[in-house]
Amino acid sequence: MMRVFFKTFGCRSNLFDTQVMMANLKGYEIVSDENLADIIIVNSCTVTNGADSGVQGYINRFKDSRKKIYFTGCGASSKGKENYEKNLAFGVFPHSRKEEITELLQKEQRFFYTEEEPLHIDSTIVSEFVGKTRAFIKIQEGCDFACSYCIIPSVRGGARSFPKDKILAQAQALLDSGVSELILTGTNVGSYGKDLEGESIATLIESLFKLQGLKRLRVGSLEPSQISEEFLGLIQDSLFEKHLHIALQHTHDAMLEIMNRQNRVQKDLELFTRLHNQGFFLGTDFIVGHPGESEEVWEQTLETFAQFPITHLHPFIYSPRNSTPSAKLKNTTKGDVAKKRLHTLKALTQEKNYYMRKAHLKPLHVLVESVDSYMPNVYHGLDEFFNKITIQSSTPIQSGQWLEIAQYQIHKEGNHAKI
Repeated sequence: MMRVFFKTFGCRSNLFDTQVMMANLKGYEIVSDENLADIIIVNSCTVTNGADSGVQGYINRFKDSRKKIYFTGCGASSKGKENYEKNLAFGVFPHSRKEEITELLQKEQRFFYTEEEPLHIDSTIVSEFVGKTRAFIKIQEGCDFACSYCIIPSVRGGARSFPKDKILAQAQALLDSGVSELILTGTNVGSYGKDLEGESIATLIESLFKLQGLKRLRVGSLEPSQISEEFLGLIQDSLFEKHLHIALQHTHDAMLEIMNRQNRVQKDLELFTRLHNQGFFLGTDFIVGHPGESEEVWEQTLETFAQFPITHLHPFIYSPRNSTPSAKLKNTTKGDVAKKRLHTLKALTQEKNYYMRKAHLKPLHVLVESVDSYMPNVYHGLDEFFNKITIQSSTPIQSGQWLEIAQYQIHKEGNHAKI
């Protein structure tokens, strides 16, 4: 039996897409070591030029090997033809054909397929999320936003929602398999339901709360403009994680304008303050060094950022993406300056996280995820605020087990408990 290794780059949507391919693969053995594989399927990311480079470096490693390389994912449209013509990939196929994975691998002739169904929606129900105590559920595909730095709408297509009954069936199948925490993901999660009559991210969450076996629900990155009063009411439920990730991208209106973003600072601050007062820990994405970020703009940005109750940060140094409006702008922020700005934001966020954890000294509901690689009596988990906790235990703990931890120590790098 031929052995297949899946190499996934990029976001949670790609992780889920790989699970879809795994669920549809028949007559092959899936292996977790690329060295043992006869076939490698590269599920690529193309969000930045750097992402392209990382994928390309991986593919180039197998140029002289006997392994068959298949290329898919978001990079299939931007780099697929090049890899095919250079004979670096035996086959190239787009998102819409990933459910045909078995038939594609059985083809004897090399092939290159372009995307002919940009609004394709998968029909596969993934009943097992391999190797995870938490599971991601993809609820929608594509994005209708037009942020000036982003290429994703052109490679993933416009926003479209998965049918609600399919999502609920997917969720129940995962819960029945032993998963108890679900994370809703997609290209632009908050747009769920805009193409379905009477549906929204809020109505979907309401239905998910009724499923048997669910202990915690989390939602991937949301846009500030997508957060409704209905949504804000629902997330007070005890099943919803006390953490939200809301993508601001910047805290200066001039920069948000240049980036062609829909959000603005004052409304963002009001939203974050409201959620903070309700006990939520809050994360965001932030792009540092985008064209237009002068020293004066940066000083104002930092002053405003300090007012936000942000406890988790996913910062990026701006990287030009070919074929985007931002790539045509002159960038005067030097790399070392951008790096320093990024570290400033990270340090400030870590301080806020530490302060918030001390202010929220209460029993934590922890999902144990793994045992430490070096110390078998030490375990790692996540609490309801999306904070990591290290647990030292005299008795074995199983991955996927839930614990309520009342006594723990708060350190800057994380929480620690002995049980």
